[in-house]
Amino acid sequence: MIKTWLKRLITVTAAAVLMMALAGCGGSGGSEEDKSLQKVLSAKQLVLGLDVNYPPMGYTDENGEIVGFDIDVAQEVCDRLGITLVKQPIDWDAKEEELNSGRIDCIWNGMSVSPEREEAMCISKPYLRNELVLVVASGSDIRSKQDIKGKKIGVQSGSTTQEVLEGSELSTENEVLTYDDNIGLMQGLRQGELDVTFIDSVNAYYYISMSDDRFFVLPESLGDEVFAVGFRKNDKALCEKVQETISEMRADGTLKNISAKWFGSDITIVK
Repeated sequence: MIKTWLKRLITVTAAAVLMMALAGCGGSGGSEEDKSLQKVLSAKQLVLGLDVNYPPMGYTDENGEIVGFDIDVAQEVCDRLGITLVKQPIDWDAKEEELNSGRIDCIWNGMSVSPEREEAMCISKPYLRNELVLVVASGSDIRSKQDIKGKKIGVQSGSTTQEVLEGSELSTENEVLTYDDNIGLMQGLRQGELDVTFIDSVNAYYYISMSDDRFFVLPESLGDEVFAVGFRKNDKALCEKVQETISEMRADGTLKNISAKWFGSDITIVK
């Protein structure tokens, strides 16, 4: 159940942590020309871009408020910097364009680290580990990856799960359907439009815990990844200040408390 998953999620290999800790912008400290931090401080706001249908990281609740684990962490960072957090819903497929156009200051919404994103952005050190899982309805006759042939598999458009799925044999042996967000993806499974969903474990287990419907997570993970915050490639000063503040939150227990609120225990991997 979810507690077992959370314990398993906490275990991170030293190699993965080391590799991702070295990822991001490279170098130390922003150059004299890098005014990204000063720009945000002068504007007295940080504009955070997110997909508002990605619980529990960031989503719109029943009261119309944008909430979630990432939102709480970002809010605390902004409070410590003395600025306002502006939550800006974006099209996840166009997140890089939204960032580079200057409409948002960062992408902070369970964003997976990938080589392509490391090339295109300045990326913080990772703060959470996630697995890529296959989910079926509890009454399904699918009980392992080997059972998935000639089926309909759903995935979120523009996600790393889509990239992984398209690079696997599952995409050639089954029909792949894309959805705009993970809520629609899980609804598609519940309504029988899909046989399987391929989704992030943090989203799947949260959805399962909050739903009256019964779902089954297949035992085989198709890989794991880490979440980090993405900034414009040259915005090193802003990236480093946010990272420094998150590390301070880790040291004083604030990050642990936020994690416990959303996941029941501390599953963060910040050092």
